[in-house]
Amino acid sequence: MSRGQDIDVRTITEDEIPEWIRALNTGFLRPPSVPETEVADRSTYIVPERTLGAFDAGRCVGTFRSFGQEVTAVGGGAVAADAISNVTVTATHRRRGILTRMMARDLAAAKERGDVVATLIAAEYPIYGRYGFGPATTAAQWTIDVPRAGLDPRWAGPDDGGRVDLVDGDDVRKIGPDLHERLRRSQPGAIDRWERWWKVSTGVLVLDRAAWTEPFFAVYRDEEGEVEGLLAYTVDDHWGDAKQPLDTATVMDMIAVSSAAERALWRYVCSVDWVTKVRTGWRAPDDLLPHLLPDPRAARITAQADWLWVRVLDVVAALEARTYQGTGSVVLEVVDPDGLCGGRYRLDASPEGSSCVRTTETAELTLGVGELGALWLGDESVVRLVALGRVGETRAGAATVADALLRTSRRPWCPDIF
Repeated sequence: MSRGQDIDVRTITEDEIPEWIRALNTGFLRPPSVPETEVADRSTYIVPERTLGAFDAGRCVGTFRSFGQEVTAVGGGAVAADAISNVTVTATHRRRGILTRMMARDLAAAKERGDVVATLIAAEYPIYGRYGFGPATTAAQWTIDVPRAGLDPRWAGPDDGGRVDLVDGDDVRKIGPDLHERLRRSQPGAIDRWERWWKVSTGVLVLDRAAWTEPFFAVYRDEEGEVEGLLAYTVDDHWGDAKQPLDTATVMDMIAVSSAAERALWRYVCSVDWVTKVRTGWRAPDDLLPHLLPDPRAARITAQADWLWVRVLDVVAALEARTYQGTGSVVLEVVDPDGLCGGRYRLDASPEGSSCVRTTETAELTLGVGELGALWLGDESVVRLVALGRVGETRAGAATVADALLRTSRRPWCPDIF
């Protein structure tokens, strides 16, 4: 028997959840012990039929979990996604094909279900390209030096007729889900949030009480009283040698469905007394924030990385689910070594609608399914990928035509991690 083939890759049973969690914690270099509270919590959302384990002589040495998700395509349409998470292989069992077997099994099931794409947040960059995933969104963090920003210290609230109010967790659980749905319908790359997310973020469900710090919650209401923004932030307690407050506010989450709400909430958190530094948390790479400040250099990027990765499972459904700002057509040869969605497709698109069909016409662009995933939400450039040698252009100018169709005026963004 070849090395690794004696490993049993299969769905887990409910009785095996604690053993699976131990392997998960081991893979992520967390203490491998499994508290009963963790078993109780994870058992509420682990679906054994979509949770894979790799077992060697009864010991779990690999973990893999997927769940149903909706991802917003360009234009606001939602597509069904196979969200992948909790992927580990124990260090003693690396390079035996365990992840490849788990991934192949899950993607085949997702294709059979009719999921349009698969998604994940990659802990390490080099792993998932070989399975057809491409980085489709980017996220950035800024740190704001508030005294340098040039903001008016006399600011006392929005001057547009709206207002900012502090609320508590009960209020957030009432208004947050609907507000997030409004954002998700307009933000390419956004995903749905389930009820557990709101319980964890407001302290109803505390997984590790030692790590829980209750945030401050602020909402922006427009002049009609409608909630258009929600901000969650924490503040540390730091004083300088001269008895000067030097506190840092850390934004945990911000939902803004209007530019007025976004401006007001950033201005608010930068105006809190004693706060001299604001950490923004993960935001869209073209966030308005830096240029909301009189001195944009006061906001410096302190982290930037790929975020949501997309693996297309149905080319026709994926390309027809989104909208297009330009008018044109292009013939794509999609290369998929795993055989899930490869083939030649003709895309005809305009602002009025689109059609994607299989064709025997000569391909104008040849690209891997991972490159298609990177392009789907409009963040990547076909011209750039041609220059990198990752897309082949067989008709001069085809890459420019494709860019005019696929690129978006604002960059896609996924506000969440999963």
